[in-house]
Amino acid sequence: MNTVQRIAKNTAVLLAATIISKVLSFFYVMYTARYLGAEGFGILSFALAFTGIFGVLTDLGLSPLTVREVARDKSSAKKYLNNISVMKAILVTITFALIAIVINLLGYPEQTIKVVYLISLSVVFNSFTGMFYSIFRAFEKMEYQSLGQILNSILMLVGALFAISRGFSVIGFASLYFLISVVALVYSFVISIWKFVKPKTEVDWNFWKLTIKESLPFGLSGIFITIYYWIDSVMLSLMKGNEVVGWYNAAYRLIVILLFIPSIINMVVFPAMSRFHISSQNSLKLMSRKYFKFMLAIGIPIGVGTTLLADKVILLIFGAGYIQSIIALQILVWAMVFIFANAAFVRLFESINKQIIVTKITGICMIENIILNLLIIPLFSYIGASITTVITEFTIVTLVLIFAYKIGYSVQIREFLTNISKVIIASLIMGVFIWKLRSLNLLILVLLSTLLYIGILYIIGGINKEDIELLKQVRSQRHD
Repeated sequence: MNTVQRIAKNTAVLLAATIISKVLSFFYVMYTARYLGAEGFGILSFALAFTGIFGVLTDLGLSPLTVREVARDKSSAKKYLNNISVMKAILVTITFALIAIVINLLGYPEQTIKVVYLISLSVVFNSFTGMFYSIFRAFEKMEYQSLGQILNSILMLVGALFAISRGFSVIGFASLYFLISVVALVYSFVISIWKFVKPKTEVDWNFWKLTIKESLPFGLSGIFITIYYWIDSVMLSLMKGNEVVGWYNAAYRLIVILLFIPSIINMVVFPAMSRFHISSQNSLKLMSRKYFKFMLAIGIPIGVGTTLLADKVILLIFGAGYIQSIIALQILVWAMVFIFANAAFVRLFESINKQIIVTKITGICMIENIILNLLIIPLFSYIGASITTVITEFTIVTLVLIFAYKIGYSVQIREFLTNISKVIIASLIMGVFIWKLRSLNLLILVLLSTLLYIGILYIIGGINKEDIELLKQVRSQRHD
């Protein structure tokens, strides 16, 4: 199977699995938020954010490094898995201890502390699951990770429905995360033994030194990104209370669900980009340019449509108790557009061993985000947090493009302006259509506006012959 075939197969498998998982996750969030209310949902969201910030310490860049190195040399899989399993055991112990110390020092109520403990245990188990998933991705066998994702999502939804039927408190919902993380770890462990590598404990100090040195840029970047993604919920909890966190996270979770699009393409394309860095620089540049164009063509119309339909979306999914989330969604969706835009070049930097660039950018923007939140949240609450997120993502896009230019992977300005102008024109026409027909059923309106956007983009040349040929090739490979 050649590179195009592998990418096509893995894209199809991961896309299908992620769509299923995200649909199930969507219903989980909807039922959980409605049942717990803004206050209870805020406690759960705070716990996820708080443990998420510390959870990045359980990996420190080991997973992406494993994907990159094992993708280049499959025979190194056993070496990486054996040593990293020991390294992770040390990291998760330290992480859990830090979580316990800090949450108690902050003086939160006993209920919140118990929720944090349970979620932190799930973070520990998920860290080891992620280690096995990195092996699956390196071998470009995405179907095994896909099955794991679907299993996890099914169990979360079924668990939530059971918890609701039994009248569980927010502590009961936190227990779901812990129990299901255990199941996910067992699944990934069995698959690794069956199809790939049987893990054993190994301590190779020379390997550890080299691995830590190489993984730290990934790890620091992960720390910065994670703090940036979750610090707003923690700060809102400390400054404004759990109900506000619930309103903010209702909108934020919808945005996170949409981020499956760049996430999927990242996982599929990263191994190929890592190889192209060695074998074909021209192929690497072409892949990054196409990725960038593709993400703009998807992100901008989603931004326009969501801005116009945010009220219908929030009321349909979460109900009147979350009406304050409407404006947050209208703002946050544009942060998603910028995340889409920077995805191609962030992955490019990592594939060419320039992950230090990502580390620098995310470090700068993490500091920017914290400072802006400190200044704006006291004045504008969750709306201020939403605005801060958009500003920070815009900064990331700007810096990503500047660094790409400096290392010779710049966007061709003429091509960029041509592509984005066509996407904007098609998106604005779609926006007028949505505004005029707002009384239609939401799902029908979304479907019709999507078809209209694609049709207009094709008519005005936003989709060219090269794009069509590529889509045909991918489609044909899926059926082979």
